[in-house]
Amino acid sequence: MTTTETTSAAADTALQSVDPATGAVIATYTVADEAAVRAAVAKARTAADTWGSLSFDDRRRYLLRWSSRLVADSKEFCELIHKENGKPVDDAFLELMLALEHITWAAKNAGKLLSPKKISPGALMANFSARLEQRPLGVVGVIGPWNYPVYTPNGSIAYALAAGNTVVFKPSEYSTGIGNFLADAFKKANPDLPEGVFETVNGFGATGAALVGSGVDKIAFTGSTKTGKRIMADAAATLTPVLLECGGKDAVIVAADADVKAAADAVAWGATANSGQTCAGVERVYVDRSVRDEFVAEVKRILSEVKPGSDDKASYGPMTMPSQIDIVRRHIDDALAHGGTAVLGGPDSIKGPFIEPVVLLDVDENSEAVAEETFGPTVTIRTVDGVDEAVELANKSVYGLSSAVFSKSHGLAIARRLRVGATSVNSVLAFAAIAGLPFGGVGDSGIGRIHGEPGLREFTRPHSIAEQKFTIPGMALLSYARTDSTMGLLRKMVPFLYGRHK
Repeated sequence: MTTTETTSAAADTALQSVDPATGAVIATYTVADEAAVRAAVAKARTAADTWGSLSFDDRRRYLLRWSSRLVADSKEFCELIHKENGKPVDDAFLELMLALEHITWAAKNAGKLLSPKKISPGALMANFSARLEQRPLGVVGVIGPWNYPVYTPNGSIAYALAAGNTVVFKPSEYSTGIGNFLADAFKKANPDLPEGVFETVNGFGATGAALVGSGVDKIAFTGSTKTGKRIMADAAATLTPVLLECGGKDAVIVAADADVKAAADAVAWGATANSGQTCAGVERVYVDRSVRDEFVAEVKRILSEVKPGSDDKASYGPMTMPSQIDIVRRHIDDALAHGGTAVLGGPDSIKGPFIEPVVLLDVDENSEAVAEETFGPTVTIRTVDGVDEAVELANKSVYGLSSAVFSKSHGLAIARRLRVGATSVNSVLAFAAIAGLPFGGVGDSGIGRIHGEPGLREFTRPHSIAEQKFTIPGMALLSYARTDSTMGLLRKMVPFLYGRHK
């Protein structure tokens, strides 16, 4: 996944938000330098005492007020998302809808999942009670992406807030207005809360680096694997824990018994929606030889009618980050140079900030179009002789974010063989819309999880408490007062308790 990197000098003091379709300046923001970032973190640190001491029910109420405010302002917000990010208004609304679902889920489930739990003390510590309590970390720094500028960072923001943390959010320089709107809506919905519960700092890569080194209690980052590794290295200097949601090169397996038309429809959308700028979008397809021709023909038919643009009729919008266009162009050229065939589109599909769908058939697995994240409206389709070959090729990538399988009878069995964090069976991206399912990858796709119970626990620290309720004469095991007779009794008990298993 591409990230908030920029070539702008760290000394820049102004950030211009631009419409990716036209290049027109939407707004100008002041860049937060290191001092400004530390001031925001200090404000969040002060607010953490109040926010963290609230009950789960109180935080639930504040988060749901935020959700209601976003709904009330949804028309204005979606227009801003369309203008600053480029995606169609309908897609902006769908993204907001998913974010609202996650806010609601985190708010309503945090109490149940993070409340103190009684733990059995075991036979040898029977005079103790044991409990496990989850404590908020304190201040969480979130560095967000531009491709889904509401939904994706919200997977950290809402869950961190629900767990009792305050948040300092650095939105991408390509979606600064969107990030600030999100935070401002929280403040408008909750004017009785102290400043600092949810703050934003605006800027380029240097601002993000300042946030990593600002003394926050955790960094949650979404972006490229390259930048994620750099953040992890910088965070190691202060042992600041990290949550990294990085790139993907997601594969789809279309088995011989798949519903071919449904698979083609899902792949066509999953590969090109949001201009292909989706970390968990479809980038590679492995299709059984017996259904290959039918599948390719159907994908081509669907995508022949799909066009990018900035008007109401567009299926998807422009490329948000200009430098990504060069990567897409390079991958198309490399695929064709490595024996691939463009069955739809090609180098000429790149028309300014808009890229028409490109379908590449039987590209060499070592080409950039197959091995590297493209992040554009392109897809490679490879013919395979059976599921075993498809699984082997799908798992060959250094990435392991998510995947999809199409099979009428064996979808679940195939899904279980894939080295990824999530899989949709007979659909694409369904896991991302189910708030209770965690999302994250393996390998170069990152560390940790957002969403679901694991997503809440990412923003807490476990606190184990053992309390002695009464004493047992002669059984002071954690004391020099224990007696020889006690040790003799223990030597008789241990074989009875632990030595009878066969």
